[in-house]
Amino acid sequence: MISFRHFALRRGSRLLLSDIDLVIQSGWRLGVVGRNGCGKSSLFAALQGQVEADSGDLDMPARLRMASVAQETPALPDPAIEYVMAGDVELAAALRDELDAEARGDTEAMARAHHRIEELNGYDARARAGRLLHGLGFTADTHERAVKEFSGGWRVRLNLARALMAPSELLLLDEPTNHLDLDAVLWLEEWLRRYQGTLLVISHDREFLDGVITHTLHLNEGRGKLYTGNYSAFERQRAEQLRLQQIAHDREQAERAHLQSFIDRFKAKASKAKQAQSRMKRLEKMEGTEAVRAERAFHFQFAKPDRLPDSMLQLEEVTAGYADPEGGPPAEILVDVRFRLEAGERIGLLGPNGAGKSTLVKTLVGELTPLAGERKAHKDLKIGYFAQHTVESLHEGSSPFNHLQEKAPGVAAQVLRDFLGGWNFAGDRAFESVDGFSGGERARLALALIAWDKPNLLLLDEPTNHLDLDMREALADALADFDGALVLVSHDRHLLGMVSDSFWRVADGKVEAFDGDLDDYARWLKSRNSEAKKRNKTVDKTVETPVESAADRRRADAVQRENEKAARQKVRKLETRIATIDSELKALEAKLADPATYNGSTAEMMKLGQRQTELRREKETLEGEWMELYETLDA
Repeated sequence: MISFRHFALRRGSRLLLSDIDLVIQSGWRLGVVGRNGCGKSSLFAALQGQVEADSGDLDMPARLRMASVAQETPALPDPAIEYVMAGDVELAAALRDELDAEARGDTEAMARAHHRIEELNGYDARARAGRLLHGLGFTADTHERAVKEFSGGWRVRLNLARALMAPSELLLLDEPTNHLDLDAVLWLEEWLRRYQGTLLVISHDREFLDGVITHTLHLNEGRGKLYTGNYSAFERQRAEQLRLQQIAHDREQAERAHLQSFIDRFKAKASKAKQAQSRMKRLEKMEGTEAVRAERAFHFQFAKPDRLPDSMLQLEEVTAGYADPEGGPPAEILVDVRFRLEAGERIGLLGPNGAGKSTLVKTLVGELTPLAGERKAHKDLKIGYFAQHTVESLHEGSSPFNHLQEKAPGVAAQVLRDFLGGWNFAGDRAFESVDGFSGGERARLALALIAWDKPNLLLLDEPTNHLDLDMREALADALADFDGALVLVSHDRHLLGMVSDSFWRVADGKVEAFDGDLDDYARWLKSRNSEAKKRNKTVDKTVETPVESAADRRRADAVQRENEKAARQKVRKLETRIATIDSELKALEAKLADPATYNGSTAEMMKLGQRQTELRREKETLEGEWMELYETLDA
């Protein structure tokens, strides 16, 4: 259990967190949400002992094993898989002891090291690290590559894998889905649901939060409020609380007005002086409920394109890939691509990591020349292209105004300032250097510079990295209202679902229309991975199969029948228990959705939330057992 009591934290002269009273129960998966700058990362820093409270207390269990994702990755020559394995610090120390003992020829020390490695399940550590790397998108041939050979985004994934490798009772993840593609996000979501410790996660991906968390901590204006349930449940509960708060405020304001009216009318009359004085005291004692302050939503738009041709862009029998700069054979990534874009089409690209989604987008942009086939673009085509290098290409030391003025040298300064103001770079913000901008602010500026050109085709490759929830919602609204065509690659399922009218799948060197939604894609991906595992299971053909007698076959059949009978009985028991859990969860969810519940004691509310967590955990375990038994019986 982790406890905050009257906890307050400053950064410089600014009070970030004030009077936080919070108890985090063991086993919770807690999503920490709030606007940028509200103190989410500072809260994590306090838990890690990197900053101290300005007042109040933070109590944590002694010897709590904690894991988090490192912010920097040194350019090491170590192989990626060994870098990940080193995340288990105790195991790494035991392996070093083993090597040292071997070098000295100290058999006793070697025996102690072997025993310790066995205790830590160290002899399967390489396989565990390999599974983590595979889940996060690293192909088998990259596991032995040096860490220093990976780009920044892939190093972030290495740090994430290293954190997941570390045995922990508390796992802190700050924006773990940044730099991941959709497949890796789905894998991480499933991994975190199985995590047995306490999880605190900061994320701006609402679908990811909905799939992972059991509780939500909302930080707002220095205060923290705990909600039971995932992000969608938090939104519903908060909306209801704000509605009730506004009703209470309106009622109190009406009563205040009535009391003041009485005082104003009768305070000078001797016959009513006593009543007027009484009402004045009552008015003074009224504390009042704070009015609901509407949080100003951020909005922007992509201007209507000057021209919108019907047939905008097409690839005919294209082979997409990369030419060898040394004159060798080219690397063919996609073959026989037939892709056509019409005005108003909104296409979401799906596909496993490394399958060629970014290659396809670069070919559509014209950044990559087709190795074969033809790219045909309409003469009025105007592309707005966003990729990771778009953000990185912003000029250090320059302001948003400088960047826009460079694109439009002859345009009046006020016009440029008005445009930037519409993208939340108002006033002096338009003249601040991008050096001090956050990742989200840089991404917003990059999108603004694209929007200035009035493109009629937007090609967006992972535009939501570093964007907070408000900005993602604003982007979804702007794309929904965009008159031109859109091709989107994103790990944000909410954005994909909101703006895509159709999906295309990029996999196994092909690009083809996908007949389904994002849930169908997740199921396809899971079945694809299962089939790959079956194919990878090798059978040693050299082992001779012993000849089985008729009596042996009868005995084996009898044993199999008994096993099947026992399995079917267990399946029925599991189904009965799962149905019971579903009923109890339904009742609990109804209670937690009732605003009256939150008028009771905090302890009672916490007990309900803990019971909900226990039931969900039990259900996940039972469903896993049921699936294994079902697959066994099916086989």
